[in-house]
Amino acid sequence: MKPNKEHKERNKGGRPKKEATEKLKYRVAVKLATADYYCLLTKAHEAGVSPSEYMRECFRNGYVQERLSKEQSDYVRQLCGMANNLNQLAHKANAGGFTEARWDCKMAVARIHELLNMIGI
Repeated sequence: MKPNKEHKERNKGGRPKKEATEKLKYRVAVKLATADYYCLLTKAHEAGVSPSEYMRECFRNGYVQERLSKEQSDYVRQLCGMANNLNQLAHKANAGGFTEARWDCKMAVARIHELLNMIGI
């Protein structure tokens, strides 16, 4: 049996290695007063991220964008569900005339506007 000269790397599976630019290899020690430390913890908790990730976002962007709250994500789900209703209204308007679907369309638009205001968009 001849040894195979072309040795192929076997995929061992698992997570791919990070690039050098993606690795978090530098550590910066910062001393904070008690009030500043708890302020950092509070802001990180409100944003839904760890304190370290909060600080990284501050360095990158100068601000940290909050994640959507559970209530806001529920509103987004409701908006996604309304897409089906809008498609049905469009089909109804094309099939039976626009005057029949007018009131339903106005109600849907009002509800979408209300949900967008609740989300804060």
